[in-house]
Amino acid sequence: MDAARQLRFDDGTPVTAASGVAPLGDGWLVAQDDSVIAAWRGDDGVVPVRLLPPVEGHDTFSAERGTKHLKPDLEVACPAEVAGEPAVLLLGSGSSPRRMRGVLVRLTGREPEVRAAELGPLYERVAERLGLPMDHLNLEGASRHGGTVRWFNRGNLVTGVRSASVDVPLEPLVAAVLGRGEAATVPVERPLEYELGEVGGVGLAVTDAIALPDGRVLLSAAAEDTPNAVDDGPVVATAIALLEGESVRAIAPIPEVGGLVHKVEGLALRGVDGGTVRLLAVVDDDDPATPSAELDLRVELG
Repeated sequence: MDAARQLRFDDGTPVTAASGVAPLGDGWLVAQDDSVIAAWRGDDGVVPVRLLPPVEGHDTFSAERGTKHLKPDLEVACPAEVAGEPAVLLLGSGSSPRRMRGVLVRLTGREPEVRAAELGPLYERVAERLGLPMDHLNLEGASRHGGTVRWFNRGNLVTGVRSASVDVPLEPLVAAVLGRGEAATVPVERPLEYELGEVGGVGLAVTDAIALPDGRVLLSAAAEDTPNAVDDGPVVATAIALLEGESVRAIAPIPEVGGLVHKVEGLALRGVDGGTVRLLAVVDDDDPATPSAELDLRVELG
């Protein structure tokens, strides 16, 4: 790890529950899974971007306030395009009917323009292709491979569900979010499962993914002791895994920061130099009072 920083908006408010990160303009768009507001982080500051309207009057959600069930749980931030212009696609986890939305953010000049849509029929098809009941769906990460999004289901070894993925073509997915196509007709292909092992008896499960230029994939994974796809639990370890196809080639622990295990939930690619990969990672510590950390990670592929 090269550096770690706390994320705060320019007014001092903490960015919390950072769950995904992707490039937007000359900065990075960070999703908060406990909010309908994203953080757009540039060199000159961090500003809010509204992704969705308030839910029953709330912009942020927590178990302590009894509002966690209302959150849209946007877990994926993936680079996309609209009419050849760069954009960011954000996707809910699908772990409840409220969490099956897609949001597209693009820039008009320097101003973010946001569109959103309900994608329930697509989530139902993903669960069907993975052979899962809907209450085991928890889509936490995605990697971009040209015109394809590889969408990762977190899984939970306590319930016998391994981490897995499906491939979804980007163009019809973006069209569905923009209202130019039907969510039910977006193809869902190539279901795969992954064996990531366990730490201290707790299974590692994927939290995000990033594609490398050579087609390989880096996954972030967390060993979180939780009984289901909705409740948080103690995180005993986190790791980075290298995939070639459906094979896990290597796994390395993510260093602790200040003696704490940080649950990395978002990855973005900063650059590749030979066998060295530089990543930007964001952390969800499942604590609404704690600013999310932003980590500069360096991975040596050898």
